[in-house]
Formats: sequence, C-alpha cells, structure tokens
Amino acid sequence: MKNRLSSLLLLAQATTALAAETPANDDTGFWYAQTSVYTRHFAPDPEHNNHQDLIGLERNDASGWVYGGATFRNSFRQRSYYAYAGKRYDMANYPVYLKLTGGAIQGYRGKYRDKIPLNRYGVAPVIIPSVGAHYGPVAAELVLLGFNAAMVTTGVRF
Repeated sequence: MKNRLSSLLLLAQATTALAAETPANDDTGFWYAQTSVYTRHFAPDPEHNNHQDLIGLERNDASGWVYGGATFRNSFRQRSYYAYAGKRYDMANYPVYLKLTGGAIQGYRGKYRDKIPLNRYGVAPVIIPSVGAHYGPVAAELVLLGFNAAMVTTGVRF
C-alpha cells in the first residue's frame, strides 16, 4: 500500500508539472509513462493479486505505432516484464483511442508457469487490447488481460 501511494503521489506531482508545460504534440509523437490503479479478475481466486504495481514507459509515434515496456506484479505476485510493439488508433473528433499491442511477457515461474499459454521457456507471446482517453497530458486506459482480468491504468503524456 505504501509503494502504491508513493507511486500515485509521484504521478500526481508529475501530472501537475507537465500540465503547466506545452501539451504533447501528436504530430511528432510523444512518450507515455503509466501506472496501474485498479485490477479486477473475472473469476476471483484468493490466490490472485489485484495490485499489479505496474510501471510502464512507451513511445507513441505520430504514425500511431507504439513501442514500450512495463514491469508489474503478475496475478501470483511475481515480478514480471512485458516488452511490446503495436498500433494506436485515434478517433478524429474525440480524445479517445484504441490500442492493440503484442509482445512477450516474462515472469510466470514455478507452479504458475502454465497459468499463461505458450510459456514453455519462461517467455510467452501475448496480444493486449486497450481503450483509452486523454485530457491534455493526462490519460487513462482500460486494458483487457486475456479472458482473465481487466486493469485500469493512468499516466502522463510528454
């Protein structure tokens, strides 16, 4: 809880500082730093962790291509990593977008290795869809984690 509060306070401070700056220019692309604020498993299990402590950084090109990485605690409290590339589809008249990323997740180990498909060598391929909205430099996304969970993230564009 202490780490989560510290992350949220740091994000709030960064958001306030960046809001005073010129907003991210979509014509040249932008960076996006994000953290998780809420996770819900569709079939809750007492073993599941709903506090992912996600910290991610991605580059959004003006063309809509997205590249990034994130670290988080998986559903079984193991430190995990996601490296990805994908595409962001912006709506023309609204600050709303769809994003589809694909990449590799590493971190499901031991008795939880088979909880993620195709994790034979400790690294599994994944495709993650999300929908997001932004207001100036601040953004939020609803991320679908397969058929198992949904996560809400928030972040800052710079």
